[in-house]
Amino acid sequence: MSRTFDVVDLIRTKRDGGRLSQDQIQWLVGAYTDERVAEEQMSAMAMAILLRGMDREEIAQWTAAMIASGERMDFSGLTAADGSRRLTADKHSTGGVGDKITLPLAPLVASFGVPVPQLSGRGLGHTGGTLDKMEAIVGWRAHLSNDEMFAQLDSVGAVICAAGSGLAPADKKLYALRDVTGTVESIPLIASSIMSKKIAEGADALVLDVKTGTGAFMKSYDDAAELARTMVALGTDAGVNTTALITEMNTPLGLTAGNGVEVEESVEVLAGGGPADVVDLTAALAEEMLAGVGITGVDVREHLRNGKAMDSWRAMVAAQGGNPDAPLPQPKHTHTITAAVSGTVTRMDAYAVGVAAWRLGAGRGRKEDPVQAAAGIRMHAKPGDTITAGAPLLSLYTDDEARISRAEEALAGAIDVDASGGPVELPDLIHARITAADL
Repeated sequence: MSRTFDVVDLIRTKRDGGRLSQDQIQWLVGAYTDERVAEEQMSAMAMAILLRGMDREEIAQWTAAMIASGERMDFSGLTAADGSRRLTADKHSTGGVGDKITLPLAPLVASFGVPVPQLSGRGLGHTGGTLDKMEAIVGWRAHLSNDEMFAQLDSVGAVICAAGSGLAPADKKLYALRDVTGTVESIPLIASSIMSKKIAEGADALVLDVKTGTGAFMKSYDDAAELARTMVALGTDAGVNTTALITEMNTPLGLTAGNGVEVEESVEVLAGGGPADVVDLTAALAEEMLAGVGITGVDVREHLRNGKAMDSWRAMVAAQGGNPDAPLPQPKHTHTITAAVSGTVTRMDAYAVGVAAWRLGAGRGRKEDPVQAAAGIRMHAKPGDTITAGAPLLSLYTDDEARISRAEEALAGAIDVDASGGPVELPDLIHARITAADL
């Protein structure tokens, strides 16, 4: 683009509640990526966007400009035996505690013949990362070239891997800036960050799992719903069949939080077992992904029971150098927290459990920090379950015994037990479904 703008004028426009044009946004994002706009200037713009917001068209143009800063993936060459094009489906979660859903979900959807290009990330803070979990598997590698990814999708049908550096590089730069300028919470910037990568990834259908609750990034339902609507609009405007489920994250998902322990639980689900909430959410998201590419009326749980999803999992792991039969790493130290009283568990704070797992070594405080594959937490009871005084409530796993006391501190006051043993009314796992028709 030959035209240039005065960045200070653009900052003032947004600061004063005005809207930016398509040309202005394209120039600004491109100039920032090329380092022609200073960090302090984009910091001011990010704060102006946080305070003043953006309309649907502005967010769409901002997202398009971030996509244009890098490459776009193309899976249109994936064909079925009859020569027809195979439509691809993907899922994105906004992150939570015990959220291992991608692990059973990708092979489950692939077992129906739908390729799943699942570009995933690493954990930061109290939320776990899919790649960190998968790397608990001996030999498994996260980084694939585009050609390797395409070949695996063609042969196996599912890929879980890291996004390449060429995908929306403007987002990587802006994300780091938002992290240190107090602008992470801006819904237009969150939505464009997530969707620029997902749209550039090139899937035909996208399902968004937007968490709400203490363990989620969006604590309130209203904020989660606004983010979901914004992302569905972005996907729809970009020609991607996009839906969103708003799901519960006041309590951790499943009975494990960590890395290797979540892989173990995921394999249980793929073998036809596992905790009901993990199975239910995996099935709901699988149905959404399949519907997004035109497959309806199928029993997705049957492929968990009959081994077809497990076959896809084993093939996917092996294709990326992993050994699906290798034992998962075991912690050097285990510490058990027992129930102080008998009764019914009424509350287990997801955020506290996530922080405790992080402190045990399952997560990282900075992107460059290492994680422990064996670190994490196993929950022996959750809200709605009855427990006896002295019985195991949580097991803490770590390779560094000194971490246990800080994990226990994070869990102080995080779990309530009602000694009267009365019934507990549990919230719905799925709060709402949002589609383009709801915008």
